Amino acid sequence: MKVVERYIMRRALTMFLAALVWTLAIVWTTQVLAKIDLVTDNGQSALTFFEVAALIIPSIIPIVVPFALVVAVAQTLSVMNTDSELAVLSAAGASRWTIARPILLLAIAACAFSFIVDNAIDPYARQKNRQLVAASRADLLSLIIQEGTFRKIDEGLFLQVGERLPGNRLGGIFVADSREEGASLTYYAKTGSIVEKGDEKVLMMNDGVINRKSVTGDLSVIRFTSYAFDMSAFMSAANDITLLPKDRTTQYLLNPDPNDKMFQREPGSYRAELNQRFAEWSYSLVFALIALAVAGDARSHREARVNPLITAIAIALFVRWLGFFAAGKADKVWYYVYLLYGIPLIASAVSIWFIVSSRSMELPVAWADWLTNLANRAGDNWIAFKLWLARRASGQGA
Repeated sequence: MKVVERYIMRRALTMFLAALVWTLAIVWTTQVLAKIDLVTDNGQSALTFFEVAALIIPSIIPIVVPFALVVAVAQTLSVMNTDSELAVLSAAGASRWTIARPILLLAIAACAFSFIVDNAIDPYARQKNRQLVAASRADLLSLIIQEGTFRKIDEGLFLQVGERLPGNRLGGIFVADSREEGASLTYYAKTGSIVEKGDEKVLMMNDGVINRKSVTGDLSVIRFTSYAFDMSAFMSAANDITLLPKDRTTQYLLNPDPNDKMFQREPGSYRAELNQRFAEWSYSLVFALIALAVAGDARSHREARVNPLITAIAIALFVRWLGFFAAGKADKVWYYVYLLYGIPLIASAVSIWFIVSSRSMELPVAWADWLTNLANRAGDNWIAFKLWLARRASGQGA
């Protein structure tokens, strides 16, 4: 590459990495908050929580990378235009290809990175994540050792432990079991413990009573010295892991097991997921072309123009929304699969046309003026409203 191309590449790459880190951190935080129940509800350690949180990152990288790239390219070119660098390059006879080449090389690298993560890393991370979540929920001790809190073990089955005693013993055990049709059972024991018998786990309760209430309202009370409550069935159910199409490897999606119950019920979801993986990587290149079409030309500061970063992000959001819409429909309506490829191709073709024809992809000047005036009026109204509040507050204080 030429010196100026290396200069553009270095600036765009620096901005891309910065935008990627911050965008990834924000999206990752929102996803991690949904997993906080691993600690609060299942009593898992912080290490398990952070392991699960780390496994979320590969699933959001293919979504975040294109947006980080459009921000980096649009901001880099916008700043270069503000510093008159694009005007100098244009006056020196440099073509748009001089500006586009380093941007496209960066976009191709981002596409390759997204493709590898989406098809080679993310499926295994999702499977490992499901295994960790299932293991944490199958840990009976982690479910009941939290004192004074009801834990739902299964539909119609709840446990509560009053306190944890020395020697791995439990005190004040309460069990509510309404799974049996026509009867409701309530167990209470002063003490108890978890006993392992081979692969089975049993809640052994000592010195307690069982209250059985029928539908007619009849109540029977049984006292016991010791009572074994088998929990192995719920443990095995919690250990069962259901893999969705997103959790499957690309090799599996290409040749799914005919005996897969999920595939038998929803074969379209496997087809849609496979095609989405083969199309999603291209959005980095699409968004780079959009940013080039929006901000890749030298413009005078006196020209009415919406900030190129805002325009590029708005167009990118619209294109990506169309992609998500097509992906959501592709599992039910087969021809939406073609839109998964058609949307990025059409967006790329339109952007290339703007670049080749030396046009700028932006809102019309009239629209830009209207938006600018609207923003100014909104700002003036907000200032007037604050002044009104201040005068009213001072009047009430007097």
